Amino acid sequence: MAPGHVAYGMRASYGLSHVTPDTIVSWERGLSTPDAAELAALAATLWCSPGELMGAPTTLREHRLARGLAPEDVARGAGVELQAYLRMEETDRWRGTDRQSAALARTLGLSLRDSVTVTGRADELAELLRSAVQSRWQGQVRPVSKLLALDKRAVEGPLRHLHEEYQSRMVRTLSWGAGAGADASGHAGRDFLDHVLDHFWPLLPGAA
Repeated sequence: MAPGHVAYGMRASYGLSHVTPDTIVSWERGLSTPDAAELAALAATLWCSPGELMGAPTTLREHRLARGLAPEDVARGAGVELQAYLRMEETDRWRGTDRQSAALARTLGLSLRDSVTVTGRADELAELLRSAVQSRWQGQVRPVSKLLALDKRAVEGPLRHLHEEYQSRMVRTLSWGAGAGADASGHAGRDFLDHVLDHFWPLLPGAA
């Protein structure tokens, strides 16, 4: 479909009289982005879901749009007041309780990884994981399982593996870089710690 055909479909079927071929071209080139109503109409005109038009959603608003839900639906499903939800979506800072966070994940169909990111717990989890790989991983089992609302047995294996992987990399780096010494080891360690969440999630079944 040419931009003119898409624009016509959105005007004729959804009453968006302001949408022109230039609007469509601007969206295609990434110069501007459609709002929620425009995205829904665009997806319907192209016979696809809003999620198919978006990249991987990362924010609360993007997850809602990808599911094609209205703010009212998400607020009701999560058990929060609509205005409070809209403020959280606008600031991209979730402030719900643990129970509301779980309800939000069900409403939006979030994976555990997306739920942790959307509800603002990723930084806290990353800090716990860094402590686990640099010291005794056993000491982080309880706080990690509590943060993820999982049984402790579900996180023991991933934490042990993560710890072993980090320690193994540090040993290999020191062995290979006799000339580089601490610099090589320090760089490898920082890189692993900076991306510790990317190393952790594949170790946790069903988290992605």
